[in-house]
Amino acid sequence: MALQVINSPFNQEQVELLNQLLPILTETQQIWLGGYLSASQLATQSNASGSVAVLEAPSKKIEVISKEVTILYGSQTGNGQALAEKLTKNLKAEEFQVTLASMNEFKPNSLKKIENLLLIVSTHGEGDPPDNALPFYEFLHGKRAPQLDNLHYSILSLGDSSYEFFCQTGKQFDERLLKLGAKQLSPRVDCDLDYDESAAEWFTNVLATLNEQQGSSSTTVQQPVNKGVTEQLEYSRTNPFKAEILENLNLNGRGSNKETRHLELSLEGSNLEFEPGDSLGIFPENDTELVDTLIAEMGWNASEAVKVNNQGELKPLREALISNFEITVLTKPLLQKAVQFTANNELKELLESAKDQECRDYLYGRDLLDLVRDFAPWEVTLSNFVAILRKIPARLYSIASSSKANPDEVHLTIGTVRYEAHGRDRVGVCSDECAVRAQPGDYLPVYVQRNSNFKLPEDPNTPLIMIGPGTGIAPFRSFLEEREEIGAEGKTWLFFGDQHFVTDFLYQVEWQQWLKEGVLTRMDVAFSRDTKDKVYVQHRMIENSQAIFKWLEEGAVLYVCGDEKHMAADVHTTLEKIIEKEGAMSTKEASDYLADMQQQKRYQRDVY
Repeated sequence: MALQVINSPFNQEQVELLNQLLPILTETQQIWLGGYLSASQLATQSNASGSVAVLEAPSKKIEVISKEVTILYGSQTGNGQALAEKLTKNLKAEEFQVTLASMNEFKPNSLKKIENLLLIVSTHGEGDPPDNALPFYEFLHGKRAPQLDNLHYSILSLGDSSYEFFCQTGKQFDERLLKLGAKQLSPRVDCDLDYDESAAEWFTNVLATLNEQQGSSSTTVQQPVNKGVTEQLEYSRTNPFKAEILENLNLNGRGSNKETRHLELSLEGSNLEFEPGDSLGIFPENDTELVDTLIAEMGWNASEAVKVNNQGELKPLREALISNFEITVLTKPLLQKAVQFTANNELKELLESAKDQECRDYLYGRDLLDLVRDFAPWEVTLSNFVAILRKIPARLYSIASSSKANPDEVHLTIGTVRYEAHGRDRVGVCSDECAVRAQPGDYLPVYVQRNSNFKLPEDPNTPLIMIGPGTGIAPFRSFLEEREEIGAEGKTWLFFGDQHFVTDFLYQVEWQQWLKEGVLTRMDVAFSRDTKDKVYVQHRMIENSQAIFKWLEEGAVLYVCGDEKHMAADVHTTLEKIIEKEGAMSTKEASDYLADMQQQKRYQRDVY
């Protein structure tokens, strides 16, 4: 009931002020204020008689849990870390005391002292934890993990539904914490590549639960949380900057089997900042020819308006399929949603659990056009079909330049993906756009993706060993540009590999110039198609095993960039063999040596 002058002892001005304040006070705040005013009255009466006033707690007992929250993130590319930092800021705005840390920097033995834990973790490769989550993951799943009966937690799991083990790491953390006796603050949320809205909803639920357990509610949670996660005034993932293309060159020579583009983009006026090791996200557009073929196949109206987000924004179908929805990758979740719209029993049979491998085989190399052709006829409205599509995800590329050397610019090294599968020619969405459709003077929507897991050492005298075949060379170009600009004196060693020396030696002139000037101390190359026996970077490492171990013993930081499943795995195995041999260690000791390097951030990987 609103206060009025006639039903209270206050004047008009006081009534107006109180009516503004009282409705926004939480229950806890109201109780505290009542107790405070009562105690103040007692204090006035006691002081008049020369005695000391004692403040007594309100008679109503409230069970309040800790306002302390620990946020741990496990992130390979930086998405999880960025979300953790934003959510930390929002929690602090709600007056929570927040501890934020990477999983590899957190002391697992402290778990028993924590009441509120939020985990933000991605899944990497084929269901693996990211590198900086491994120590925490292994502890929690090991015999030393304690009972956690007093722990309240929630998990935001990041992944890619095109992979078989979607959000596997988050699911494993959830299962393990429950087994150890911990209780969920709110259910785990598994996010696909377009995670912004799901992350905002998860955090809203977490904060509501925290406030409920505090015996209070927040009147400001909805807008600040959503703005903190999905809307930003600065240019970002959710508000990309349109960068002008200044240069677009093919780095490969005539006759090469590859096409590798060197892009130079203008960041002038964006206020975007980056460091060597960071990535640039590009939101690509689908090929218009593929979009038109898909629309014709389904008999849709290209100009019909469809909803493109949860806010209800509408766009013409053709524009939405070009700019908003992914149509070049199939995932099992998509098939599971689409099966309700077809009378074709073959799709239902494909999704039977006994045919998991057959389903994986079908998904590989196919797109939405294949799906609608293979399992017609379809009985679905346009709006219902579009609703099952996921948003087109940004493509992340390691930045290949230093902002100190190239102010207001960012350079990228992009390998063009082209292949034939299932009777049709296929292309990579973003790489083909950059190679064919994007010309100097055009614009690309971009944002900077920070990556604290792949950074130059603070001491410029620290030796560097860099291993990057193919487009994995990109971040090391930025490393050396940066080291040249700051006058770093630490020695550097680069391993590079590709197919042919004559056509595929990316940035050859620059490496040679840096070797001449001493910015690059030494370089070893491997061109796999120039000799009878294929030679890769790991073979060059074996040839130089003694020198590599000597550099490691001198404190060198070792970096690997490129394909995780093959190259990075082979390089890791080679490193273990080198350390075992040259350090006269057992296999376990060599593995522990590498793990210790990783913990010290002396072994860093930017792999995909």
